[in-house]
Amino acid sequence: MTDLRSDFVGIRSPNPFWLASAPPTDKEYNVRRAFQAGWGGVVWKTLGSEGPPVVNVNGPRYGVIHGPDRRVLGLNNIELITDRPLEVNLREIKQVKRDYPDRALVISLMVPCDEDSWRTILAQIEDTGADGVELNFGCPHGMSERGMGSAVGQVPEYIEMVTRWVKQYSRMPCIVKLTPNVTDIRQPAEAAARGGADAVSLINTINSITSVDLDLFAPQPTIDGKGAHGGYCGPAVKPIALNMVAEIARNHDTRGLPISGIGGVTTWRDAAEFMALGAANVQVCTAAMTYGFRIVQDMISGLREYLDRRDMALSDLVGRAVPNVTDWNQLNLNYVTKAVIDQSACIKCGRCFAACEDTSHQAIAMKPGRIFEVIEEECVACNLCVDVCPVENCITMRELEPGELDRRTGQRRGDYANWTTHPNNPMAKAAE
Repeated sequence: MTDLRSDFVGIRSPNPFWLASAPPTDKEYNVRRAFQAGWGGVVWKTLGSEGPPVVNVNGPRYGVIHGPDRRVLGLNNIELITDRPLEVNLREIKQVKRDYPDRALVISLMVPCDEDSWRTILAQIEDTGADGVELNFGCPHGMSERGMGSAVGQVPEYIEMVTRWVKQYSRMPCIVKLTPNVTDIRQPAEAAARGGADAVSLINTINSITSVDLDLFAPQPTIDGKGAHGGYCGPAVKPIALNMVAEIARNHDTRGLPISGIGGVTTWRDAAEFMALGAANVQVCTAAMTYGFRIVQDMISGLREYLDRRDMALSDLVGRAVPNVTDWNQLNLNYVTKAVIDQSACIKCGRCFAACEDTSHQAIAMKPGRIFEVIEEECVACNLCVDVCPVENCITMRELEPGELDRRTGQRRGDYANWTTHPNNPMAKAAE
């Protein structure tokens, strides 16, 4: 069986599945249960030290987006960092690490953006035996209004400055947790690298309002008739997270910077996708809150089976897809596919026809007996029919051989390697 042991910036764990800093890692009881369930590591819920006391709301803290089957697609939370005393957290961290020396235990930190505050808290956590620190520069609500969290993570100069302080005053590996609430994720990642960060983790939650109560006319979750923006996470944010991880992994100035992937990881396949795009491990929150800690066993067995089947080591998976991530203007414009409908699998629902006829390219014909056929000369291979078809693999895309389209339809295509050389590109015209 494939060895899933992980070494992330010198932090070792029996597998690459960690619990992210969040409610599931707020106290000793939870973390012990997580380790008993098989998690390779945890990032302890964010600790703070100075400033006004942290007081969480005593009402609904979560808003949710459900799928048609009530499955949780996205979760919005308005919870702050830990409201438990610092000394209690530090004592529990020390006890847990003593009893689980083989598991990764990282402490998430958030304090005011001044050197003394960081030096003080780093000195307080040094003797816990923790394996590293994660700097929470991502939380978009509550703490950002106090000049912390994403208020720091949105300013590259602050990221670099605080990371330098942490590296100066701590011996522990430093992971910088990035906010997705920026225009270009590469800039904060580059700042973390300049500051000496050992790794970055991303994404933290996305600033959001998930829904509005149309009786109270207030955002949900609603506290005494009012609501506030919160942090959005869960399966719905995975595509955003994958893109940001890939951008850092392929960026010249951050290439080689270790990445801990976060954002909607629910299955082993999600984890494998993050790793293929450059993450060396993954952190999970919403899936554990939805299904419980035992979900990690499915992740472990699924990833191991996948790697066994492909005869790959875990390290071979990390970054495997990065060379295939490119910019749009480098895509091959001579690559042509056409939709194909498997009549033996078709249930004659007509969803492909309706979608294509009304909103796309009128490339599917409905014949007598509700037989649906592709009109190849009209098909641009947009893939919408594949996406809306309720039967898996009923509609697929077939790659055409070079010249096949020209021979059968009389249509002509220029020989353009990519958009850079295409005559419809205004920049290409200007160059001429």
